[in-house]
Amino acid sequence: MTRSRSILRIAAALGLAALLSGCNSLLLLSPPGDVAAQQGNLIVVATVLMLIVIVPVIILTFVFAWRYRASNRKAKYTPDWDHSTQLELVIWGVPLLIIIALGAITWISTHLLDPYRPLERLDANRAVPEGVEPLEIQVVALDWKWLFIYPEYGVAVVNEAAAPVDRPIRFSITASSVMNAFYVPALAGMIYGMPGMESTLHAVMNKPGDYAGFSSNYSGAGFSHMRFRFHGMADADFDGWIERARNSGQALTRNEYLALEKPSQREPVRYYANVEDGMFDMVVNRCVDIDRLCMDQMMALDSAGGMGLRGLDALAVPRQGDARNGPYISAGVCTVETVAPLLSSVVGGLQAP
Repeated sequence: MTRSRSILRIAAALGLAALLSGCNSLLLLSPPGDVAAQQGNLIVVATVLMLIVIVPVIILTFVFAWRYRASNRKAKYTPDWDHSTQLELVIWGVPLLIIIALGAITWISTHLLDPYRPLERLDANRAVPEGVEPLEIQVVALDWKWLFIYPEYGVAVVNEAAAPVDRPIRFSITASSVMNAFYVPALAGMIYGMPGMESTLHAVMNKPGDYAGFSSNYSGAGFSHMRFRFHGMADADFDGWIERARNSGQALTRNEYLALEKPSQREPVRYYANVEDGMFDMVVNRCVDIDRLCMDQMMALDSAGGMGLRGLDALAVPRQGDARNGPYISAGVCTVETVAPLLSSVVGGLQAP
């Protein structure tokens, strides 16, 4: 009797574990964010298309095993059979049609769900209203924590993010040291963040709630604790959340960021009432440290042909890494003609060839 009860308890525990393990799968297939929901639908459609072949093959395996068993003397025996045009058409035609359908769906979805593409709808029944600007959230993957900067409100938060329900969100994502992956399963798919680069993700949350976010790319010893909470909120609740950050009294300055950037684990949620201007751009260009030349400035100099030995003098200019001492030079528009006037004050009159 005791042994039977033990077996029942073990079976019940295994059953409960199986049910709980399926929670994440259910979230992926029926998430509260529209982008994640479209991605879940894509998984379902692709799975169903593949099952069109797999299920009949499984069924026919058992049918043939039963029909042509050794004891069935009534089964038709045709040892000389070698070809059937109809069967060949089914064997080759159905998989080919499935591959074509999967290719078409994948191609269309790749464009519609491009993370860099601004949202055109809030959900299946509502388009994005005209004049609605997305909420800008700048994300920095640190060792081993997350920093979220809200430039529209001038605040920042460690290991916690929030957004109003039914408002488009534009995430700008980078990393401080190694490649990471930003992932909120309820919101949208995973996207990488890399040092010196900026990734973009557009998404929207359609239901209020508290959702898990984490890094889905191994990044070192503290990777398993690199988690945060994402809150979908009503507008009034989001305004209260922003106000809480503004009342924290702490500022995210260069020195504060450099201290925060140092590797640490299990960091508590931390709010910053204000953020130094240009902080995210300095993180992307790897020049929060005032003694480092920004990457976009370095690329601009290289694009202009370099300065040879004269460049050593330019590196000693106090403007190094300080966004407040002059305009940044965008490498995206660099030509000798456009850069030369901007750099003339630094290099003493750079001339276009």
